Amino acid sequence: MRLARSLAVMTATATATALSLTACGSGGSSGGDETTVTITANAISGGKNAATADWTKDWLIPKFEEAQKAKGKTVHVLFQPNGVDDEQYKTKIALDLKSGAGADVIDMDGIWIGEFAQAGYIKPLAESAGPEVDQWEGWSRIPEAVQGLGIFEGRKYGLPQGTDARVLFYNKTLFAKAGLPADWQPKSWQEIIDAGTALKKAGVPTPLQINAGTAMGEATSMQGALPLLAGTGTEILSGGKWTGASQGLKDVLGFYRQIYTTGLGDPRLQQEAKGRDKSFQEFADGKIGVLAEGDYFWRSVVEPKAGVAPMPDRDKTVGYAMIPAKQPGAGIRGQDFVSMSGGAARVLNPKSKNIKLAWELLSFMHSAEATKAGLAGEARITSRTDVNDEVLAPDPMLGFVAQKVLPLTSYRPGLAVYPQVSVALQEATADVVSGKTVDEAAAAYQKKLESLVGGPANISQ
Repeated sequence: MRLARSLAVMTATATATALSLTACGSGGSSGGDETTVTITANAISGGKNAATADWTKDWLIPKFEEAQKAKGKTVHVLFQPNGVDDEQYKTKIALDLKSGAGADVIDMDGIWIGEFAQAGYIKPLAESAGPEVDQWEGWSRIPEAVQGLGIFEGRKYGLPQGTDARVLFYNKTLFAKAGLPADWQPKSWQEIIDAGTALKKAGVPTPLQINAGTAMGEATSMQGALPLLAGTGTEILSGGKWTGASQGLKDVLGFYRQIYTTGLGDPRLQQEAKGRDKSFQEFADGKIGVLAEGDYFWRSVVEPKAGVAPMPDRDKTVGYAMIPAKQPGAGIRGQDFVSMSGGAARVLNPKSKNIKLAWELLSFMHSAEATKAGLAGEARITSRTDVNDEVLAPDPMLGFVAQKVLPLTSYRPGLAVYPQVSVALQEATADVVSGKTVDEAAAAYQKKLESLVGGPANISQ
């Protein structure tokens, strides 16, 4: 109930503001033969997430109202836009739900779902809307692993929207110089180390870049520590217990130590305030051989024309590979390869006065037609395989992620304490990068974790 406790300490101004904003929130009002349902998102035309706001107003609402009219129903959909900091938006929708108000369909970060579920603010979709939820055609189009974005403790609370995944990017020109294959796909951590060793011998300044330390923030956890942990067959939270100084964690820290104390990686990059941005530029400049990142790196960093660190020869020079488990079959679910993903989801307000119609709206929002329209012509990864197969065909890298990586991905636990656990994990990687032993770093992590999650009874080894 950490979320509920955190809400209790919000200022009176924040509370009054949030509640006043819900005064026009529906909960699904109806009158006569007309019915109104509402949607809210942290999106506003001309501001934050403007594309989502524009799609909602200009495409979704007219299309859904038209579809309902064809069924003989007069339905009005109202959009409640927001354009605020994510934490402000989170507080607002939490206060809405706590007070029994709020929109019928709510857009939220997938990592919040567990927190809201534990607080009792949202319920499983089928519990709220009935058996038609399980009969929805879209489930067969969303890989089971991707459905995990909206799942908490085995139950479906939300429908996943767009998502992403982590892979290994590598420079084919540097690989050729080191005698490594252009179609590289490591099958174990040792093969990553072997490639790094070959790159080092070939004179590559920084053979391997796996984010580490607290300066990299959540990028350390998502791009490095968590997928590596998954590669040992371990998740940061499993069976209701947090992973402590387990053998899997020690294996991860040992891998980091092997990279950063042998000259295969640059420890300084992990400590600099803008180290991640610098690593992007160094990769683009041909100074880094292998870099672990999300598909964002391909779409927005080394994108040839508008990237942060554009590479005009990206399509020819940049290769990509799945992140291997420590050894074949050693990953979670017995996988040979692993990844981590993030993304947003949409949930139902369990206090909606028209919950069945709210589900109709939610499922319509996640139909193939609506999903494709929401892309507005852009090539982005969605949760639906049928849409991805069509819109990602021109981009082999994004198609690779959708077809090969998403089916085996994992998500962070959506609990209030996770960000603090993540920082403790980042600190553990920083310890080994700076020269501490694996056992020292693991012991420090265990002690910090116990203080965060209520003691050793909530930790697995």
